[in-house]
Amino acid sequence: MPRLQPRLLLLAGLLASAGPAAATEEPAFQLLEKDGAFELRLYPAMLAAETLVTGADFEDAGNIAFGRLFRYITGNNRARAEIAMTAPVVQTANPPAQRGQKIAMTAPVIQQPGASGGYRVAFIVPANYTLDTVPEPLDPAVRIVGTPARLVAAITYSGRATEVMHGKKEQALRAELAKRQLAVAGETITAQYDAPFIPGPFRRNEVLIPVARD
Repeated sequence: MPRLQPRLLLLAGLLASAGPAAATEEPAFQLLEKDGAFELRLYPAMLAAETLVTGADFEDAGNIAFGRLFRYITGNNRARAEIAMTAPVVQTANPPAQRGQKIAMTAPVIQQPGASGGYRVAFIVPANYTLDTVPEPLDPAVRIVGTPARLVAAITYSGRATEVMHGKKEQALRAELAKRQLAVAGETITAQYDAPFIPGPFRRNEVLIPVARD
């Protein structure tokens, strides 16, 4: 992200403190297929803390959302509990006609600058929580959402997750889906795993699309 807001700098410090060998939790999945940067994954049911940001572009939506989500995991919840940071942070475009629907998956997008529906940005809830035990957010702009197990196609790339780069990688992923006769079954998601100060070649980003076999 080209403009590093204080909230993202705070995220950078948190991720850096974990260290490269630290066990920052990531969503578990079963790898069904791998071909270069393309992967076909089966994800289990998951929970996420999600917030909707409107009136912001691709890059700024994450900056705005982070403060809300960070406050939630550091105690702005009814249990006053701290919740472990997870990776990736995920962002999904929120089509105006579908406003109010639950987040597609983890994380992290059909990136459309100025989309009137805004963007849904989320942290994945650690796997040890259930819908009954996850702390309830105090901020009404943050909600806990769940998704069922699903098949997801992914393409991984390094560098900055800009709108232009995301668009190119999404096109490449959709071409792979057509070649493999996989039907799109949900909104496109962008996932970012690394702190903003990590050099581009060492950053890990993904474009993910829920799919179904024809």
